[in-house]
Amino acid sequence: MSLSPRAVLVGVVAAVLAVAVLALESSSGDSATVTVLSGALTLAGFVALRWRRRRPVWVAVFVLACSMAYFPISERDVPVLLVAFAFALFTVAAEGYLLAAATLAVSTMLMIAIPEQLGSSDGRHVDDTSIFLLLGWFVGLVAAGHAYSIRLAYLREVEQRALAAERERDVRAQQSVIEERLRIARELHDVLGHNISLINVQSSAAMHRHAKGKAGAAEMVPAMEAIRDTSREALRELRATLGVLRQVDEAAPTVPADVGLTEIAGLADRASTAGLSVRTVMEVPEEVPRLPPQVGLAAYRIVQESLTNIVRHAKATEAVVTVRLEHDGADAGDSGDSGDSGDSGDSGGSGGSGATSVRVRIEDNGKGMPDVLDGAGRHSATGLGGSGLGGMAERARALGGELTAENIPGRTGGISGFRVEARIPVEDRR
Repeated sequence: MSLSPRAVLVGVVAAVLAVAVLALESSSGDSATVTVLSGALTLAGFVALRWRRRRPVWVAVFVLACSMAYFPISERDVPVLLVAFAFALFTVAAEGYLLAAATLAVSTMLMIAIPEQLGSSDGRHVDDTSIFLLLGWFVGLVAAGHAYSIRLAYLREVEQRALAAERERDVRAQQSVIEERLRIARELHDVLGHNISLINVQSSAAMHRHAKGKAGAAEMVPAMEAIRDTSREALRELRATLGVLRQVDEAAPTVPADVGLTEIAGLADRASTAGLSVRTVMEVPEEVPRLPPQVGLAAYRIVQESLTNIVRHAKATEAVVTVRLEHDGADAGDSGDSGDSGDSGDSGGSGGSGATSVRVRIEDNGKGMPDVLDGAGRHSATGLGGSGLGGMAERARALGGELTAENIPGRTGGISGFRVEARIPVEDRR
């Protein structure tokens, strides 16, 4: 087993002191037995300091015992062991054993002062001045050791706080990465899913008509043009999204694509090429200031995803998209069943300063969703499966809003369609 440099240093110092004590004792006229015993006690006391960190109290008691055995038998009072005991006493206080250190100091002073006070004045070895000086040294050692202990505890606490802060930063960074990945995945899903679904429906319908001989080459041109326009729009939005991802030096992510409420009519037109009749009702006054881009984007994506789901799954022939700007005290009731696509009515209120939220509603006359309903017949946020309805709900919640999805009951029972409704608060997020 290799010894550490500190252990070697302690051994060398102890050996040198033991030799010095032996030299002094041999010159004092003591017997050889007393001289050897004095040197052994001194060596044992200093060697014991090697374990002062592991067993500080026991080491201090052992060094004190060596001192108590050394001074009575030695004619020459060499204070080497007293120095070792002072070092051990400081270590006891520095390791946090303040009560033990004070007890050892008081006990040592009592063992020195009481015999000296009870003995005759001619036979005293320590006078009163030396006792008071020794008491001051012990008090200083205990106080210094306790201050050192407090300092070490403070440094350990600072280190623990720094480690905790670093772990928290790592966790936050990892969480930010996860959230950013989810945001990118949601954007790509919304950008590609809608347009590719329309392309799939348009191409499938065209091929089906051509296979049955109901459509010639000339009649295939409108379907091909619709596919071309839809794919061009998908590429435009994909480039915009990827362009934002390349801007790594920005302080915060920008809106992936310059889309908002005004582009919702374009969504309706593209869905119409897939055989779905879409009517839009825009109840947003023209004098309203430009909405925050996040709000417009969220409303656009919710309409986009809803129309994609209708085209792919609902087997619907008609859909109504209603967008209204609600104000304080405005009725959130159904106002999207009347009006035409150019209506910009007054039910949204006047002026933009009192606007509180944008409400988006998409209704169809399809087969609905008979599964995963709650007690009220609605699709709760926890029951929105897949990345479609769930992604829409996440978009609304990210801006402090909410989203509900429910079947529309028929007049004679059953299901007459499906409704998706979202409320997005309007705040200055730019």
